[in-house]
Amino acid sequence: MFNTPSSDPSRASGAPETVRALVADDDPTSRLFLVEALRSLGLDAQACNDGPAAIALAHDQPFDLLLLDCRMPGAGAEEVLTALRHDPGARSSDCTAVATSADMDASERQRLLSAEFSEVLQKPCNISDLRRILALVQAGAAALPLLDDAQAEATMGDAEVVKAMRALLRAELVGLYQDLDILRDDPSSFAERLHRLRSSCGFCGATALATQATLLQRHLKLGHSGSLAPLSRFRKALMATIEAVEAETG
Repeated sequence: MFNTPSSDPSRASGAPETVRALVADDDPTSRLFLVEALRSLGLDAQACNDGPAAIALAHDQPFDLLLLDCRMPGAGAEEVLTALRHDPGARSSDCTAVATSADMDASERQRLLSAEFSEVLQKPCNISDLRRILALVQAGAAALPLLDDAQAEATMGDAEVVKAMRALLRAELVGLYQDLDILRDDPSSFAERLHRLRSSCGFCGATALATQATLLQRHLKLGHSGSLAPLSRFRKALMATIEAVEAETG
């Protein structure tokens, strides 16, 4: 059995998980509206009023969504997200992040999106805006199949062939997992390895891993080497796929 780190026990329940959100905003009115509106949509929302507090909370707790005001005392949205993305110990280092601002031009919006914010929310906003943000979180956590048997059999034509291919895939995935720390310092080699991996995933129906490999390839192409978020998501999908293949092939 390939040993991987155990999952967060706070997320181990079989019951549907409540989306956890952190609202960081120094304006009391905005903060109150965002928290109460998110709670009305079924989220577990917490709040703080400055950047350092947001960094501390998101370091210690696993949130699914961060709503970060662009101009807060101590650290704005960009500084908060950068600190978390560069901290491998932060429990919310790879969650969905949305920047909020009452005053923003097109160039600032583009810069924030390039800094790996999933969306930029103009204030004042409304419930419809927050529903759209929640859809982003849910899409990011959508359960793409780890192993799509129908896709694999349509490609390979036979269930036994698929099983044999997945046994080969397991060896490839374990080797890749062991090489991740080396590859992250060599983007060109990493991108080439991901290209080959996507082909293997296609044959074997490893849908979730193929998707994360594509996103990580795009990240490497853009040269955003500082952020750990795409690599962290890829690593999680890689470990989950290894475990799924092991369960099937023994």
